Amino acid sequence: MPRAAVLGSPIGHSLSPVLHLAAYDALGLADWRYQAVDCDEHRLRPFLTALDEEWAGLSLTMPLKRLALELADEVSPLAAAVGAANTFVRVEGRWYADNTDVGGMVDALREVGVTGPMRTVLLGAGGTAQAALAALRELGVTEPVVLVRDLSRAGELQAAASRLDVHPQIRVGLTDPVAYQVAYRAELLISTVPAGAADQLALHPQWTDKGTLLDVVYHPWPTPIAASAARCGWRIVSGIDMLLYQAARQVSAMTHRGAPVEAMRGALLSAATR
Repeated sequence: MPRAAVLGSPIGHSLSPVLHLAAYDALGLADWRYQAVDCDEHRLRPFLTALDEEWAGLSLTMPLKRLALELADEVSPLAAAVGAANTFVRVEGRWYADNTDVGGMVDALREVGVTGPMRTVLLGAGGTAQAALAALRELGVTEPVVLVRDLSRAGELQAAASRLDVHPQIRVGLTDPVAYQVAYRAELLISTVPAGAADQLALHPQWTDKGTLLDVVYHPWPTPIAASAARCGWRIVSGIDMLLYQAARQVSAMTHRGAPVEAMRGALLSAATR
């Protein structure tokens, strides 16, 4: 009986079981199982050690994405460059760590027509921002502007940028209304900050050219900046879209089958609405 799970802490809010179980159902994989497991950094190593050969893969969320690199038997070049892994796949009895957040962003952006280099602004400096740098590199963007709250906390982002050969212009801007102007003029704006952290951009919006906004938040939705940009004709990509596509890549890696994206999308939207 093949098994998989999503690990993190807290984990009760995770929609990963909805996505993966919908995929198994659509693929006719009736014997596959997927569950959510509350697991923090202290419990990850013993959890991995206890798994038998039934386990095909694991989805990893916070706070495990950086620790995963240390515990994996092998790490993909992409996950190593980003500095985080969200996926473990069993390969010949060994755990292979990868990062599907990057591909999830790329797929979600391409779905709405983002295909090439453009004037880009990134909000935030955390792990998701590091994945966003890798996604931007794949889209041909190598010099994005990055707005952060505190330059002293951007060290991991700068290290990831160096590994990815991306050259961001990092500025303190999430607390400076003057700096917001660069966000309003972006062709592509990616917000990787938590819910509420970018709400200031919606207070006195001055969106100029029509662009695309990817906001990784999906609850509550729409976020104030997503609603504000949408009213000005911007294309909007939500965290739900990114979640869908990163999970689709995980399903393919774990089952060795093409992911049934539309079946997964339907289940996800239904669950998110509830």
